[in-house]
Amino acid sequence: MTARSAPTPDTICAIATAPGEAAIGVVRLSGPEAIAAGDRILRLALGRPLKALGDRRVAFGQAVNPADGCVIDEVLVTVMRAPNSYTREDVVELSCHGGAHVLERIVGLLISPDVRMAQPGEFTRRAFLNGRIDLAQAEAVMDVIRAQSDAGARAAVAQLRGGLSAEIRTLQERLVGLLVEVEASIDFSEEGLEFLPREALPLAVDEALCEIRRLLATADRGRIVREGASVVIAGRTNVGKSSLLNVLLRENRAIVTPIPGTTRDTIEEVADLGGIAVRLSDTAGVRHTNDPIEIEGIRRTRDAVDGADVILAVFDGSEPLADDDRVVMAELKGRPVIAVANKADLAQRVDMEAVSQALGGATILRVSTLTREGMDALTNEIVSRLGGGVAVKEGAFVTKLRHVEALKRAEASLAHLEETIAVRGPHECLALDLRGAVDGLGEILGTVTTDDVLNEIFSKFCIGK
Repeated sequence: MTARSAPTPDTICAIATAPGEAAIGVVRLSGPEAIAAGDRILRLALGRPLKALGDRRVAFGQAVNPADGCVIDEVLVTVMRAPNSYTREDVVELSCHGGAHVLERIVGLLISPDVRMAQPGEFTRRAFLNGRIDLAQAEAVMDVIRAQSDAGARAAVAQLRGGLSAEIRTLQERLVGLLVEVEASIDFSEEGLEFLPREALPLAVDEALCEIRRLLATADRGRIVREGASVVIAGRTNVGKSSLLNVLLRENRAIVTPIPGTTRDTIEEVADLGGIAVRLSDTAGVRHTNDPIEIEGIRRTRDAVDGADVILAVFDGSEPLADDDRVVMAELKGRPVIAVANKADLAQRVDMEAVSQALGGATILRVSTLTREGMDALTNEIVSRLGGGVAVKEGAFVTKLRHVEALKRAEASLAHLEETIAVRGPHECLALDLRGAVDGLGEILGTVTTDDVLNEIFSKFCIGK
């Protein structure tokens, strides 16, 4: 593990907007030659060079080919001088028309021996390496861009603003304080001085462990907020699974017919339920069959169920339980199931209490996909199961597997430290465990990391960000 290293002093350039036609496109430069490179191809209406433009001021002008003076496009140019920029380097942004040809011509004119194309995520990587943001905040940049729901966007913005980082940093600083006192006791052991009384250390360690475990407990909720949740609609054939999918999506996505076995494959669509991105899966009906296509569809149903956060087990409320219903109940017992009795607009003949018992005490809801009766209650129950309705607070959620693994390493070091304290182990062992916990937290912030980790994180970014 090594601390972050200083970036190379070269200047980078890239298109910062998405590919395709748009009203506006942005070309971004960052580095010591950014302003000089912009000056080579810009003709400002002010009649002054770009280097004379005030910091964070916008000027109108033209991008021209310096070889022949041919105008490429009209542009608005903004200069952000170090350290008051995204990368803490000199940054120039050119806003022009959003055609791919225009943008590529401008970038081509900017590339020179002093300016090169940026790598994926290199602007944000420089922001991290220059200390403007920590690694957790850098990761949140792409989460903001890729957010699929209100909850995901709020969580990403909270992390980008440093909510999680502040909690991790505070905890790390407390552990560093303990480490300093333990190491001081080692340095002055011959004088018989102990800077941290042994009776004070267990309490401090226990408080740190509680905080780490509190953060780890948010990981499942954080994963759902960031990545979305999987909700699978399961049941025997012809109970209204496809109709339920269509109602939840508010569109006719799945084919609905009275013919059993219409759905032969898993159909997936994303919906926003209560601010959470939910992948809704309509699955093939479970029943005894010799049809090889249906058999494969049922196998895929079981695969979808295995990865589901919530399962909607659908039954026909207007009919008594069938043998295929009992097969469904046996397969879903002990899973995160909501028992849904469809066709609530008809006389009810299904024994839903027996269904609930067979599923291990599952919640029962009666709905009608025809009249929409009970659909609000079902949506609210799904959102509640996924932790919805809880405000996303700064630092409230751990949303990434990398953070979970780092927290677990810190937790393991502190747990071992408790054992060392219990057997009155030497201060050198105490210091080793504390240092392991500090480093684990440092991996989240990026104060301790490796180039491989950085390459993995920033390679997932788009070029220009």
